[in-house]
Amino acid sequence: MFVITKIGRQKNNPERYNIYLNEEYAFAVDEGTLIQFGLTKGKALEQFDIDEITYEDEIAKAFNKALHFLSFQMRSEYEVRKKLLDAGHGEAVVLEAVRKLERLGFLNDATYSKALLETKKRTASKGPRAIKQDLMKKGIDKNLQEQVLRTFTHEEQVQIALQLAEKEVRGGKGRTPSQIKQKIQDVLVRKGYSFTIVQEVLDQMTIERQDDEWQNLIEVQGDKIWRKYAAKHTGRELHMKVKQALYQKGFPVEVINSYINYKESEE
Repeated sequence: MFVITKIGRQKNNPERYNIYLNEEYAFAVDEGTLIQFGLTKGKALEQFDIDEITYEDEIAKAFNKALHFLSFQMRSEYEVRKKLLDAGHGEAVVLEAVRKLERLGFLNDATYSKALLETKKRTASKGPRAIKQDLMKKGIDKNLQEQVLRTFTHEEQVQIALQLAEKEVRGGKGRTPSQIKQKIQDVLVRKGYSFTIVQEVLDQMTIERQDDEWQNLIEVQGDKIWRKYAAKHTGRELHMKVKQALYQKGFPVEVINSYINYKESEE
């Protein structure tokens, strides 16, 4: 039999109390555990009482640690579990703490997943495939992933993808229409959009160049290509290599021929 002979508030943490049994320090509990078990001076405890009290206090510590973790931003259940396990709490304690968090509304993977989806759409312009990867990293259940991603409508995807495409067009003054479209495709795929969305966006893009723009573009890109191949080739072989490279970059045949004629006249 053990008897509580002293209860003292901790100096460094006033919400924690040191419990003394039979005049010796035994364990510490937080205020909630103190009230829950009605711990007062003179109360008699059996060993199983002590084990239950310390177990509940461990849950309370894990719960409070998780609350602090959640105070900075929303987290998934997986993240909270990992945080508590890494902090040294046992599986059973973590499970009880997580259940309490869910019961009180502090932890909800469905709400978290919806918030993450909206954030990734708004701040990173990500598509479904990329967002699915983010949800997977957060340990979200596969069925919940699919359920949340279904709310990302086709229309929304096209709208956001078009905004990304228009940004590439504005920044692509030094590239051919073909190069810009390739850049758009690369960006959209990297952002997690399907090829169906990519094609739909590209079909809506009209990118044109005036004669003087083609001339400026081919002078910059053509001269660079010419120098590259001129180091190894001459004559007809050089001209063919340059023509092929320029055609692959999206230059019209007539613009390429004009450029080659100009380079021939230089020679």
